[in-house]
Amino acid sequence: MWLRNRQGTEPVTARSPVRVRRILSAVALVLGVAAAVFFVVLAARTGEEVWRWEAAIAAAVAIVAAVDLLVLRHRR
Repeated sequence: MWLRNRQGTEPVTARSPVRVRRILSAVALVLGVAAAVFFVVLAARTGEEVWRWEAAIAAAVAIVAAVDLLVLRHRR
């Protein structure tokens, strides 16, 4: 049987982290988009540049999460 000839230290009951990665990326996408919109609105109201940077960072998080979801979908 193939279980007897196993090599390495991975346990027999090991699970793939793909589901958790997908959930975390989806949450990051939603929160990143929501935060970016919030900071854009705040920047428009106050005119302060710091909120533009916050919006850019939140948008970057959302983009990274979206790309990660696309990579996971492609590999599936």
